[in-house]
Formats: sequence, C-alpha cells, structure tokens
Amino acid sequence: MPTSSSTTDHTRAEARRQQILCAAAQCFREHGFHGASIAQISKSAGMSAGHIYHYFDNKEAIIAAIVAQDLEGLLKLSAELRAAGDIGQALIERAAEGVADQLDPATAGLKLEIVAEAARNPRVCEIVREADTICRQSLAETLSAVRRANGHRDGAERIDSMVEALATLFEGLLLRSIRNPDLDRARLTREVQDMIAALIQRP
Repeated sequence: MPTSSSTTDHTRAEARRQQILCAAAQCFREHGFHGASIAQISKSAGMSAGHIYHYFDNKEAIIAAIVAQDLEGLLKLSAELRAAGDIGQALIERAAEGVADQLDPATAGLKLEIVAEAARNPRVCEIVREADTICRQSLAETLSAVRRANGHRDGAERIDSMVEALATLFEGLLLRSIRNPDLDRARLTREVQDMIAALIQRP
C-alpha cells in the first residue's frame, strides 16, 4: 500500500504532466507541431526543458499522451452509455456533449493539428490509428448493445459501417467549426441527434 509521501509525489508528478500537456496543446494550436519547440512549451508551462524531458522523451510522446487522454475520456463515456438503463436514449442525449466538444475551437484546432501531423509523421500516424482502433471497438460494443435492445441482430460488418458513419459525422464537425464558426449549434445538435436516432433504430 503506497505511503502518504509516495501518494503526494504521484499527485505532484501527475499535476506537472498535466501542466506540460496543457502548455503543449496551446503551443501546437498556435504554432503547429513543427513550429512548437520544446523551448516554447517549457516557457508556456513555466518550467525548464529538462523538467519536460523528465516526463516526455520528445514531442511525439507528448502527442501520445494527449491522444491517450482523449481516448480515456471516450472509453469512459462508452462504458457509461452501456451501463445506462436505456442505452439508445442515453447515446442520443450524450451526443449533445460530443457536438459541443467537437465544435469547440480549441478542441478542433488541436485535433486537426494532430491529424495533419499524422499524415506526415509515421510515429504520430501509428499513435492516432492505434487509438482509433480501440475507440471503434468500444463504440461497436455500444452500438451492438443498442441494436440488441431494439430487437436487432446485426453482423460485424454492419456494426462496423455504423461506427464509421458516426465517426465521420463527429469528425466532420471539427472542420465545420473552422469553416463556419457562426453555425446554429442548437439546431445542428438536434439534427445530429435525429441522425443518430435514425441510425440506431433503422431495420
């Protein structure tokens, strides 16, 4: 069992990791992956470059931690949905949170920068694709549970196509937040919820 001292050390270390991740995310949004140097990140974080290298080997490792953090949130959401009494209704209701998150300029800017770097950097591409695989598997489990609750028995291929449809819908919101920042968010949220309802309830 960890001592009080080791618990405090772990808490402090985690706080510093989060401090670095927040600073790096801001730098990536403002300067791009290549434009954001460790020196800039350390200045934004208010700590030395040596401290950053104590927690992360390089910028790819920082991106891996950002992606892992995002994935953890998505997996937690999937688990909460599967534990709901009415999974389908919970999915539709919680979709509003997903729309708001994807339309957030800070979120969109960071995610689009990571994807752009993945198109150029094999290591970042690997990080992004591994996370996507895990996320799709979890969403497939959730959709399968919804469909079973509605009396449907779908094969893996159909569930996979539904997963891709939902992923495309939500990832497309990242671009819309940049192209049309003045869009009617409340109306769009209702449209997305209607699309999800139609998807999970179709014969």
